[in-house]
Amino acid sequence: MKKLNLYIIRQILIGFLLVSFSLMSIIWLTQSLRFVDLITNKGISAGIFVKLTSLLMPRIFTILSPVSVFAAVLFVYNRMLSDRELVVMKAAGISPWQNAKPAVLFGLATAILSFYIINQTIPQAEKAFKDLQWQIKNDVSHLMFREGEFTTLQPGLTVFITSHEEDGAVSGILINDERNPKSHSTVSAELGRIVHTDKGPRIILVHGNRQEISNVNQQFSSVLFDRYSVDLGTTETKARKEAGAREQTLTELLTAGSNPDLDAKEARRWVVEGNKRFTTALLNVVFALVACTGLLIGNFNRRGQIKIVSLSVSAAVILQALDLALGNLAVKHLSWLAVMYLNLLLPFVGCLFLLRFYSPSMLRRKNPRQGEADV
Repeated sequence: MKKLNLYIIRQILIGFLLVSFSLMSIIWLTQSLRFVDLITNKGISAGIFVKLTSLLMPRIFTILSPVSVFAAVLFVYNRMLSDRELVVMKAAGISPWQNAKPAVLFGLATAILSFYIINQTIPQAEKAFKDLQWQIKNDVSHLMFREGEFTTLQPGLTVFITSHEEDGAVSGILINDERNPKSHSTVSAELGRIVHTDKGPRIILVHGNRQEISNVNQQFSSVLFDRYSVDLGTTETKARKEAGAREQTLTELLTAGSNPDLDAKEARRWVVEGNKRFTTALLNVVFALVACTGLLIGNFNRRGQIKIVSLSVSAAVILQALDLALGNLAVKHLSWLAVMYLNLLLPFVGCLFLLRFYSPSMLRRKNPRQGEADV
C-alpha cells in the first residue's frame, strides 16, 4: 500500500510542478510588462529587472498553488481511471478513502509549504520589492543616467555622463541647461556626485567649465570652477511608504485591532489578511479532495468522465469565487470571517464523508447498456 501511495504522489508531484511552472511563467511574463517602462525610461539593467519581477513570484505561487494541486490531482486520477488502474484497485478491495490518501497527503504538504511561504518568504520579498522599487524611482545617479547617452531629465535640461565610478560618483559630465528663457548654459566637469536635498536631487561638479550665452544680447561668458552645483529639477525624492499588510508578521496582523496607529478599516483589513494566510494554505487540501472525490466514488464510463470532471471544476471555481468574495465582505464586517472558514469546512467534511461512507447503493445505478458499470 505504501508503494501504491508513493506511486500516486509521484505522479501528482510531476503534474503539480508542470502546471505550476507553466502558470507562473505566464503570470511572470504578464507582470513583467508592467515594468518594461523602467528599462526604456529609467534605464535599469536586465539583472535588476529580473530581480524586481522575481520578488513577485512567492506571492504568485501561493495564489496558484491550490489551482495547480487541483489540476494535477484531477488529471492523475482521471488518467488512472481511464487506464483502469483505479478499477483494479477497487476490485482488489481498496476503498475510495484509501485511494484518496495520496491526494490528501500531497494537499497537506503543499498547504504547509504555502503557509511557510506566506508567513516567512512573502513578507521579506514584499519589503525587498518595495525597497528596490523606491530605489529605482528615486536613485537618479545610477538608474536615470545611462553611460554614454544623453538623458533628458525635463524640458530644457539634458545630461550626459561618460561612466559610473565604483564609489558612486560619475565622470565625464556634460550638462546643457536651457530652462532659463534669458540664457542657456553648458557645463562640463571631470567628476560629479548626486546628492539628495529637501528640494530634490542636485549634482555637485568638480573641476569643470561653465559656458553661458545670453538670449538677450548674445553675450558669451566662460568660467572655470573647482566646485559647482546644478539643480537637476527632478521630482522631489519621496519617502519610502510605510509597510503594508503583506509585510507584517502573522501576530501583527491578527492583533491589528489593538494597534492605535491604524484606523478601523485598515485594522479590519489587516485582520482579514492574517486569516487569509490560513485559508489560502487550506485551499490546497480542500481542492485536492474536491478533485479526486468525484472520480473515486462515481461510476466508470468508458466514454470518459466529462460530467464528473465538469462538476469538479465547477465546484472548485465556486469555492475560489466565494473565498475571494467573502474575504472582501470580511473587510467591511469581521463577522464574515466565520463564513469564510465555513466555505472551506463544508466541502472538506462533505468530501471526507463521501470517501469514507459512500456505497454504490447511495446513487442510482445507470443502465449497463449505456456502457457504464459500478465499480
